[in-house]
Amino acid sequence: MSATVAGILAERIHRHGPIPVAEYMATALYHPELGYYTGRDPFGLGGDFTTAPEISQIFGELIGLWCLLAWQAMGSPRRVVLAEIGPGRGTLMADLLRTARIRPEFFRALEVVLVETSPALRNRQRQTLAGESVAWVERVGQLPAGPLLLVANELFDALPIRQFVRDGAVWRDRLVGLDGDGRFCFLTGAVVTRPDLPAEAPDGTIVERGEAGEALAATLGRRLAEAGGAALIVDYGPPLSGVGETLQAVRRHRYHSVLDDPGLADLTAHVDFARLAAAATAAGARAEGPVPQGVFLSRMGIEERVTMLMRGATAEQAALLASGARRLIDPGEMGTLFHVLALASPSLPRLPGLEPQGSSPA
Repeated sequence: MSATVAGILAERIHRHGPIPVAEYMATALYHPELGYYTGRDPFGLGGDFTTAPEISQIFGELIGLWCLLAWQAMGSPRRVVLAEIGPGRGTLMADLLRTARIRPEFFRALEVVLVETSPALRNRQRQTLAGESVAWVERVGQLPAGPLLLVANELFDALPIRQFVRDGAVWRDRLVGLDGDGRFCFLTGAVVTRPDLPAEAPDGTIVERGEAGEALAATLGRRLAEAGGAALIVDYGPPLSGVGETLQAVRRHRYHSVLDDPGLADLTAHVDFARLAAAATAAGARAEGPVPQGVFLSRMGIEERVTMLMRGATAEQAALLASGARRLIDPGEMGTLFHVLALASPSLPRLPGLEPQGSSPA
């Protein structure tokens, strides 16, 4: 077997022909030995990208506050599974648990479980969460039974997507093949007929469908409808479904060609929040939002928390606190590019921070 993801994909294409974009993406990111997320820590300044928990501790703290309020809305059960999917370095969970300790009865109720497939990231999470009682599973379906509080930050954008391209009057699968020089290239495949694709579109239009993400949202929706609880999804993408290509690659904090160096660069696509919400509600849950990340964090008290932390901070610390918060909520930074969607059991009261824009929290 080839010793690189590129070699594995090229060999597969030589043997079986061009492959769907989703298969290219899944292999590049999640190959069990060589995938991008399997054997590396891609986060932070020394990696390829930086996520919100690494920018400011306040992000995880406010997620923790949201979980506390959701737990209270659930009737303060004596036991609740607190899970995070794709927990990165464990930074968000560490900040969340620090907030949870403010309410001892909430902290005692938590059964903390991280959903992580990467051995390298599990090791990093163990270091970050040393001293905490934490369990690990590889799939959401392996989570313990019972009421659930779940967090997924920048998880859905890294799940494989399908792409379809308009060819005259029909839609075709978009595939990845090899050109005459042996380089990866995009090709069109068989005609596809499905009701969720636009009936009319200009030639060459690309539509993306995050089928893996929608399946996960449906799984969460069923779990929440049956066992109770809530899930908070934070990711980047528009609040309404649209058309156009958003698949991109990042390496060393710079944009990278999607078809170059598979397995060595991060691959992401905008999250279709409307379709996630539809999948979860069809499975029995209730969806709230999405609202822009900046709006959500402001409603949860980010400005007040910054002010509180600044009281005991040095000038340098205060500047970092202010710049970190600004990056999270500024419309020109992450404030409007990222959105927050909540899923909940139908019987749960309205959750904080997700009120429609223009309304005031109760």
